[in-house]
Amino acid sequence: MTTTASHGRSGLPRAILAAGAIAFATCAASEPASYPNRQEADLAIAGFKLESGAVLPEARLHYTTLGSPHRDANGDIDNAVLVLHGTTGTGKQFLAPTMGPELFAPGAPLDAAKYFVVLTDGLGRGGSSKPSDGLRGRFPRYGYGDVVEGQYRVVTEGLGIKHLRAVIGTSMGGMQTWMWGERHPDMMDGLVAVASQPIPVSGRNALWRRLLIEAIRSDPGFKDGAYDREPTQFTQVLPIFNIMTEGVLSQQREAPTNAEAATLYDRLAAGYVGTVDANDWLYAFDSSFDYDPSPRLGEIKAKLLAINFADDALNPVELGVMEPAIRRIPGAQFVLIPASPETHGHQSLRYAKLWRPYLAGFMAALGPSGPAAEHATPAGR
Repeated sequence: MTTTASHGRSGLPRAILAAGAIAFATCAASEPASYPNRQEADLAIAGFKLESGAVLPEARLHYTTLGSPHRDANGDIDNAVLVLHGTTGTGKQFLAPTMGPELFAPGAPLDAAKYFVVLTDGLGRGGSSKPSDGLRGRFPRYGYGDVVEGQYRVVTEGLGIKHLRAVIGTSMGGMQTWMWGERHPDMMDGLVAVASQPIPVSGRNALWRRLLIEAIRSDPGFKDGAYDREPTQFTQVLPIFNIMTEGVLSQQREAPTNAEAATLYDRLAAGYVGTVDANDWLYAFDSSFDYDPSPRLGEIKAKLLAINFADDALNPVELGVMEPAIRRIPGAQFVLIPASPETHGHQSLRYAKLWRPYLAGFMAALGPSGPAAEHATPAGR
């Protein structure tokens, strides 16, 4: 079922483009501190084998949890929710002020007092193993399949979870949500994919990524990834990330004149210098090479909700891929949120107030879990 959503003005803050792409991923200073039982840990895996056959001698997979696990009569955790981040983010991105309170606060769809929330740092990002840890250009090439395998092992081996209430992801995490539904069809009750499409990275979405990758590779200071000093020339191209992921209306408001656009570009480019690692970004943007869930959509068993934004240039409505894809999955639903002064293109995902109502309805339809389920009637399950 496809739904075109509508919403009133909610007074969402303007996107501050000049803060750069990584501002969202490094928002620790403004994180709320009140989520119950917040914990962080690492799962270390010796000889982590990638789908290419390459082996990472030791993979460190970092994760954050909120709330407490609840166990059913068999002793199994029954209230776990896995939440997956985007290409340049980490699990902590969901604790940002425009997301955490909307998702995990009391009464929110993923209320951390009810759910055991798992926020992983995908392979190659954050506190997990990544090129900048030491291997640099010798780090083995990884794909989304390897990232999903790491997430699966955190859930099953690190936390002992046999079944998830839901897998929820945004952007790259949304793409990996489709993959979770195919690779582990009996592992979860629900899937929520936000700001993604179940087709290979291609067309304009592939072209701008290639532009970014080639800017890194061609930087004289890159030295095939073996640099001792962080290269800086490639950062002049990185504003392409902001241009592609932010909404047209937001960018026009930020830069209503040619002179202001020039100033904004300079500010964006300067914001990347010394704040991103060339190898980490090259590997991260290259890792979508193996993404293509389209052949196996019919294998998804869990209830699925896909939410996209009409002004998202990375997942353009014009391609017309969502409706036919959704029809291949029994009971799946698709919501398209129209462009408005409140949306921010692909970065609309950062403003959970826009998509919280649909997530709330979906989680309610799954029925109660954990402590609430103990008091529910059978019909409520």
